[in-house]
Amino acid sequence: MDQVTALEQLLATALRRIAELEAALASMAQENADLRRQLAKNSSNSSKPPSSDGLKKPVPRSLRGKSGKKSGGQVGHRGDTLRQTATPDFVERHEAEACGTCQHGLTAGMIKAVERRQVYDIPVPRLEVTEHQAAIYCCGHCRATTTATFPDGVNAHVQYGKRIRAAAVYCNVQQLIPEDRVCQLLRDLFGATSLCAASVTNWVNGTARTLGGVVEHILAQLNEGGVRHLDETGLRVDGKLHWLHSISDLAFTHYRISAKRGAVPSFLTGGTIVHDHWKSYYAHMSGVDAHALCGAHHLRELKAIEEIEKEPWACAMSVLLNSANQLKCAAQGRGETELPTSVHHGILTKYMAILTEGLAFHERQDPLARRTGARGRKARRPGHNLLVRLRDYRDDVLRFLTDFTVPFTNNQAERDLRMMKLRMKISGTFRTLEGAQVFADIRSVISTVRKHGGNILETLTLSPQQIIARL
Repeated sequence: MDQVTALEQLLATALRRIAELEAALASMAQENADLRRQLAKNSSNSSKPPSSDGLKKPVPRSLRGKSGKKSGGQVGHRGDTLRQTATPDFVERHEAEACGTCQHGLTAGMIKAVERRQVYDIPVPRLEVTEHQAAIYCCGHCRATTTATFPDGVNAHVQYGKRIRAAAVYCNVQQLIPEDRVCQLLRDLFGATSLCAASVTNWVNGTARTLGGVVEHILAQLNEGGVRHLDETGLRVDGKLHWLHSISDLAFTHYRISAKRGAVPSFLTGGTIVHDHWKSYYAHMSGVDAHALCGAHHLRELKAIEEIEKEPWACAMSVLLNSANQLKCAAQGRGETELPTSVHHGILTKYMAILTEGLAFHERQDPLARRTGARGRKARRPGHNLLVRLRDYRDDVLRFLTDFTVPFTNNQAERDLRMMKLRMKISGTFRTLEGAQVFADIRSVISTVRKHGGNILETLTLSPQQIIARL
């Protein structure tokens, strides 16, 4: 009897051990799958930037379909080239002294024609010095002294003018050249030998203060409704992670720095906002009329589900979303403002059928192993999470079909953020929050003026009232 009891205890211990090992194996298998999923992600199937792909050339699997057009310039494309002008600034006459055949001397009376060639070039750059003289009067009536007023901005005995200040700000903020190299550039180009990095910094700060009213005008325009694109990206300020929030449309751009990613522009009201489903946009922006979700993000996620998870429904959904966007673009090209009801109903029916198929697929799968100590909602596979999101936010996913003013993607916001990320790659960080916001304010104006077709360098020499009048 003692031997049977001992064997039963041994068996129970072995069974417990087997259960523990199976649980550990399932946990490690899940962890291994998660790590493999991370390794398989790149810029084409996730939100990772292209710079994270490394030097290995990926297999070309572009989400953009073939257009059927030949490479190069298209028929009807307007080309640009240099053309001779009838009013050149300078004319240099070149004459021959002897005949190229018999070496006989040549005179001006023998010239029968002139061959013209023109060279476009820039003049030798140099600083121009303008002396301002304010006349000092002695009144013939009361003998009091009166001095004429100098123009605005002429405050010192010797100073740099607004055009070279604008050039320095342009190089630093628009072309992202660091202050020391801006000084070197202006010394080499214009002979500004007394310029230092501190001067460039002061000019940038002064420009931001001057443009404060323009930034407020831009924000007011963006708050008037319509379709606005929102996005955010991380950047380093004083060694800490901060967030750059952007609001933009086809005509205006506004940048704002915040220590929190969730500090979204909750003050916006009316209209539609396009974003990438960051939950804070839903939680804190109740004043807007509607949300629209970025289709490009969905296509990248679907590509990852198709390539990594091998789930068949993902390919069908990608094809449907791309086809729906093409139908909308074709309708817009014909001048239509909405899809026919039958076409829209057909897309919606296919959309729901694919979701039903995908959800049924996941319901048949074994549940994921729960990690030790994990709490909260039971974990779901990435494809299952995406399906639930596409189901619960169906109207926002398909907003581009029901409202033709809403684009399929949030590419506008991503384009507006791209140069800001390039600034981080070049200089790495901002020393202070104030400096970061100065940069953001000037870039808000630069991006807006660029969208209006304005000249940035000229704009930086104008008053705020003149800039606003051009927007």
